Amino acid sequence: MAIPVIDFSKLDGKERAETMARIANGCEEWGFFQLVNHGIPVELLERVKKVSSECYKLREERFKGSKPVQLLDTLVKEGDGQRLDNVDWEDVFVLRDDNEWPSNPPDFEETMKEYREEIRKLAEKMMEVMDENLGFEKGCIKKAFSGDGQHPPFFGTKVSHYPPCPRLDLVKGLRAHTDAGGVILLFQDDQVGGLQMLKDGRWIDVQPLADAIVINTGDQIEVLSNGRYKSAWHRVLATSHGNRRSIASFYNPSLKATIAPAAGAATEEAAPPALYPKFLFGDYMDVYAKQKYEPKEPRFEAVRAI
Repeated sequence: MAIPVIDFSKLDGKERAETMARIANGCEEWGFFQLVNHGIPVELLERVKKVSSECYKLREERFKGSKPVQLLDTLVKEGDGQRLDNVDWEDVFVLRDDNEWPSNPPDFEETMKEYREEIRKLAEKMMEVMDENLGFEKGCIKKAFSGDGQHPPFFGTKVSHYPPCPRLDLVKGLRAHTDAGGVILLFQDDQVGGLQMLKDGRWIDVQPLADAIVINTGDQIEVLSNGRYKSAWHRVLATSHGNRRSIASFYNPSLKATIAPAAGAATEEAAPPALYPKFLFGDYMDVYAKQKYEPKEPRFEAVRAI
């Protein structure tokens, strides 16, 4: 079983209806799918790979002294059978429009700004496709994420590397979780695997595919769609070989945005009852910070009570 791979360029041709249906299936049945021919130039993706790898080489020594490495060293020395279950084996930093970025390599900032602009446009196109498939007005999801246009949505890019791990018997990797926010667009390593998503009780590899962008839906898309689209559990397994690169961009609501199941098209006879509460996204993030690795349903109940 493999997650769906969808040719995004076919939205503009004779196969538009079929492509829309395939995206709907990816959202409804999987919560994960891969886009090819998505419009981001391959030449830009190659530059992103290059500057990200160069940036990690400059950070590599820092990772060797990081908390996960130190904790693993302690476990190995003590040898008492414990595992490193509550820490992620990951080197990571986040790029936003308003924070400090690495100054080296010299072309990192220019390349990643260009990439973020392209991936942001792709995110907004994908949200419009979701609007159409869900019977929402065009721009509904983006409007909800910006608090009816009052606050800019959050757009962050998480640059991660998962270095080789010497003790796979003691380390998981990145712990299983759903994403708290909206639409996530991942440019993952096309050589080193490890990303898995949970489908019908089974963990399935999100297969490396050159130049593809992996889409997954977060908890807020589940709420806005009133459960038609589900956020999927996913994890990254540590490997003993290869240094897995992962560049995930998150198009999330503003912390001040109010999120609730959205109204469908006016042609519907009767709207189904709301299965999720109405809440401020900032309140949801407070709950998520404490319950990220626990079942997601109690998060919605907790935020209902705020």
